[in-house]
Amino acid sequence: MPYPLANRSGRSFNFFSHVVAIGLFIFSTSSLAFSLEDVAEKAQTLVKQDYVKPQSNLPAAFSQMQFADYMKIQPRADKFHWNDQQIPFRLAFYHQGMHFKVPVKINEILPNDITEISYDPENFDFGDLTFEKANTANLGYAGFRVLYPINKADKYDEIMSVLGASYFRVIGEDQVYGLSGRGMNIDTAVADNIEEEFPEFREFWIQQPQPGEENLVIYALLDSPSATGAYRFDLQPGTDTVLDVEAKVYLRKQVHELGLATLTSMFLYDGRQPPSQHNFRPQIHDSNGLAIHAGNGERIWRPLNNPDGVSVSTWQVENPKGFGLLQRGREFARFQELDDLYHLRPSGWIETKSDWGKGRIKLIEYRTADETNDNIGAFWIPDNLPPLGKPLELSYRIHWTLDEPSLTDPDIAWVEQTLRSAGEDKQANLIRDLDETILLQVDFVGPVLTERGEYRIPATQISISEHAKILSSHLRYNTATKGWRLIMRTQINDPDKVVEMRAALVDENQQPLSETWSYQIPIGFAETR
Repeated sequence: MPYPLANRSGRSFNFFSHVVAIGLFIFSTSSLAFSLEDVAEKAQTLVKQDYVKPQSNLPAAFSQMQFADYMKIQPRADKFHWNDQQIPFRLAFYHQGMHFKVPVKINEILPNDITEISYDPENFDFGDLTFEKANTANLGYAGFRVLYPINKADKYDEIMSVLGASYFRVIGEDQVYGLSGRGMNIDTAVADNIEEEFPEFREFWIQQPQPGEENLVIYALLDSPSATGAYRFDLQPGTDTVLDVEAKVYLRKQVHELGLATLTSMFLYDGRQPPSQHNFRPQIHDSNGLAIHAGNGERIWRPLNNPDGVSVSTWQVENPKGFGLLQRGREFARFQELDDLYHLRPSGWIETKSDWGKGRIKLIEYRTADETNDNIGAFWIPDNLPPLGKPLELSYRIHWTLDEPSLTDPDIAWVEQTLRSAGEDKQANLIRDLDETILLQVDFVGPVLTERGEYRIPATQISISEHAKILSSHLRYNTATKGWRLIMRTQINDPDKVVEMRAALVDENQQPLSETWSYQIPIGFAETR
C-alpha cells in the first residue's frame, strides 16, 4: 500500500507524520559525562521488553484540532529556552495537538545535572483559539525547534525542526525548509500485505552548549514494535549546516527491510512531466533527483518522477561513499514562486563516515496530486542485520546545501538536466510529425568536458530494458554549457512494464567521463502528457 502522506502546508509537518510517544525513563545524575552509550543502554533495556504503544492524553479541544488551528499555536520569542544564557542557540517547542497526540520527553544536559524541560503553556501564543485552561494541565511538548542567528547576528532563525515519528528538518544560511531526514523506517513499500512501521523518538537529551561553542549536541531514544535505537546528533550551523549522526540500532524482532539514513522529499512536476493544467510555475519540487556515490567510485544520477502509482528502484552498493536527494538547477526562473521559494530549499547529502558493508539504496516514488505531500523517500538497507538485541552501528554526516556543484567530482561530468518530449520525424517540407516514440535529451556538463572542447567527441554507453528499444542516439556539442547533449529516440514495446535506462559518456579508452544517468519511464508514461 502507498505511504501515508503527511500534510506539508506549513513548516511543522514531515513525511509520513505519526505521533510521538511518551518518554519511558527518568534519568538523574550529577555526572558531567553523558554519551551515546547512556542512551544505548536504555535502548538495550527497552528492546528486551514487550513494545508498549503510547496512549494519547489529548482532550477533545486539541485532538480534534484542524491544521489551520494547530498552526495558530506558536512559541513566544520572549519565552525561548536559553534566552538568559550567553550562548548562540535558543530552543522553542511544538505544542501537542491534532495528530501529535502524545508528548515526547525532552531533557536538558547541564554542566552538573540532567533535568527535564517541563511543559508550560505560558511558552505559547494560542492566537484566537478558545479552550478551557484546564485542558492544558496534563499536556506536554510534541517536539522542539532549534534557533540560531544563521542569517543576521541579531535575529534568531529556526534552523532545525524535530516533530513527528523520527523526522527532522534542517537548514543553513539563506535556506528554507524543504526535504526531511528520518532516523529509521521499517518495511517501507515492501509488499501490499506488509504494513510499514514508523519508529518514534520517545525521549531527547539536549546538551546546553558552553559559552563559545558553536555546535549543539542532541541525543535521542527511539522505539517501535520491531526495534529500538540510540542516536547522537551534532548540529553545526553554517552556510551549509551539517548534522553528524551516530546511531546504534537494536532489533526486537525480525523485519523484512530496515531503512537507515533516510531522506524524504516532494516532487510534483518539472518540464519532463508537466502538470495536467497550465501553471505559471514551470517546476514544483523540493528535490529533482537522487545522486549516489558508490563504493567503487561510480557516480549515478536518477531524475525523480511523480508516477501514476508506486515506483520502487534499488541500487546494490558496497560501502557507499554517499547519496542524497538534490535540487539540481535552482535558478529562480525554473520555479517563479515568490511564496514557497523552491529555489532556496536545500539538497540533502548523506556522507558516510564508516564502512557500511553490503546493502541497497532504495528509492520510492509515490503519486501525489499537489505539493502539500512528500512523495519521495531514499534510504540505505543493509544486507546483513545483527542478531536480535545486538547493535547495528552507523555513522554519517548530512549536508544541507544550496551548493550542488560541491557534491560533484570535477574530473567527472554530471547531468545538468533531462529533457523529455514526444518523438517526431521532420518531413521534407519541414513539418514535424509525431512518430509515437519518446525523445529524451540529457545534458552532461563539467570542467572535464569544457577542457576537452567540442572536437574531442566522447563515446557513449547506453542500455535499456529488453521490452523497449533505442531507435537512434547521437551526441551534440552544447555551445551554451560547453558540454554535450545526448539525444535518444526510444520506443516502448510494452507500456505495462517499467522501462529502465542507463547512459554515460566515456573517453577513448572507455574510461568514465561522466556520472551514470539512470532513468526510469514508469508504467503509463509511454504517452507524453
